[in-house]
Amino acid sequence: MSGAGSPREEAAVAAAGGPERALGSSDASPDEGVVEDLPIIDEKAVEQLTEGLISHYLPDLQRSKSALHELTQNQVVLLETLEQEITKFKECNYILDVDALFSEAKHYHSKLVSIRNEMMMLHEKTSKLKKRALKLQQKRQKEELEQEQQREKELEREKQLTAKPARRT
Repeated sequence: MSGAGSPREEAAVAAAGGPERALGSSDASPDEGVVEDLPIIDEKAVEQLTEGLISHYLPDLQRSKSALHELTQNQVVLLETLEQEITKFKECNYILDVDALFSEAKHYHSKLVSIRNEMMMLHEKTSKLKKRALKLQQKRQKEELEQEQQREKELEREKQLTAKPARRT
């Protein structure tokens, strides 16, 4: 090879077809002898170029791979944490729903208590009204009886007061 420098540079020059390669008449037409135009590639040069390329990019790729792996793990942790938080929020909503049900139950319980008290008050009033009606009915019957008795006494008295013919003896 020519004294180009390092083995990498020499491999690059060899892969390119050498420094002396010039454009020929066969290079002018893309149709002609495609296989013939390919330079002869040195396997050692290809191997060295491959190793150089890999050694140059492999550490960066490995660091990127580990960084991506770490990011993926962090994402998994974040997703699990997010799911736990969502579950907590759902539980909070359930608790709020239960609280709303309990407050509604308290409201209806107070309504029931007030209705029960009102019914007891109405029962007492109706009982008092029934007693009063019974007393008034008894008083009226007593008055009617007294009036009837008074009429009978008056009729009896009138009978006694009416002139009776004297008996002849």
